[in-house]
Amino acid sequence: MRPVAVVLGTRPEAIKLAPVIHALHDDPRFEPIVISTGQHREMLDETMRAFDLAPDIDLGVMVPRQTLSQTTYRALRELETQLSTLPVQAVLVHGDTATTMAGALAGFHLQIPVVHVEAGLRSGVLGSPFPEEGNRRMVAQIAALHLAPTPGNKANLLSERVTEDTIAVTGNTVIDALQWASDRADSFGDPALEDLATDTRRVVLASAHRRDAWPSLPQIAQAFADIADEPGTRVVVPLHRNPAVRQAVLPKIGGRPNVTIVDPLPYLNFCKLMGRADVILSDSSGAQEEGPALGKPTLVISNVTERSEAVAAGTARLVGTAYDGVYGHTVRLLRDEAAYARMASSANPYGDGQATRRTVAAIAHFFGDGPPPDPFVPETPDGRLPAGTARPTEYART
Repeated sequence: MRPVAVVLGTRPEAIKLAPVIHALHDDPRFEPIVISTGQHREMLDETMRAFDLAPDIDLGVMVPRQTLSQTTYRALRELETQLSTLPVQAVLVHGDTATTMAGALAGFHLQIPVVHVEAGLRSGVLGSPFPEEGNRRMVAQIAALHLAPTPGNKANLLSERVTEDTIAVTGNTVIDALQWASDRADSFGDPALEDLATDTRRVVLASAHRRDAWPSLPQIAQAFADIADEPGTRVVVPLHRNPAVRQAVLPKIGGRPNVTIVDPLPYLNFCKLMGRADVILSDSSGAQEEGPALGKPTLVISNVTERSEAVAAGTARLVGTAYDGVYGHTVRLLRDEAAYARMASSANPYGDGQATRRTVAAIAHFFGDGPPPDPFVPETPDGRLPAGTARPTEYART
């Protein structure tokens, strides 16, 4: 049985790694050791409980008002201490957070193979999103095994001279998590939302919180408020807890008719809310994957995206961060039934619910304990995309 350290610290990491942790637990070849940095304290703990998981080791690295560098330093220091005393044969990290960066560096420094889940995503712009684009590029240089969700992500890695036999195309485990979570919540998770089941208005699920969008948050929030003036429309805003986000957004949307503001919802309840939404308008990375999987037209508040497969498939669209783009694209979609139908019927390019199986198989193959997994091949309305299709880096906003 091979011990594998699974390092996580944020809510998205918990969502996307939960199916993998359970699968590793169920596989006699592996013993997962879950190490949490606690980077997202409350949201992380709630999400872990939703998946019936708890960390084996909790580092608790967060302290008030620390900088990004301080968070990364504390996580790296504590992870190195823990990993140096554990008999782990691999360090598994996910995506592009400070926790990811620290986990990969700690494993690399201790000469433990690093397995990178959700590898190869690229926006093509180093500072957008910040710091995620930089983190994932750096992790790619030291990972021993790259688990790319899509053929385009693999193409990105190959263009950076990553050796092909260290890459497996698995699909994204967020689809596995979403399929598990669907219909498990018996409510929307907040009393302000309980009338959604009978509300006949169209629902726009709106959020914005990424650091690179902070200068534009007031005009983004104004767009949210004005979208709610569209007849028969309700805008629901799960508002990020970061004080900088709240200070920019609340003055624009607070007290506005047809705008419902709630705190971030538990994962299962949020899945129920996404299922109820008619349009998803967000800069969240998870929403860009979950919206297409649910058949929801997804408008991405950004000028670039590292998840541009959905843009190519037609189920997502970049709308920028300026008022005109956020407001104009959303209202146009609400008014144009044909345009809405085209986006709602487009294919999901991110997974088929088998990413967890492929992930575990790829790790086993890395150690010589089994055959390589079959690669994930996304579907499109025009048929299946061959492996290595056009490289999805920066897409111009339309």
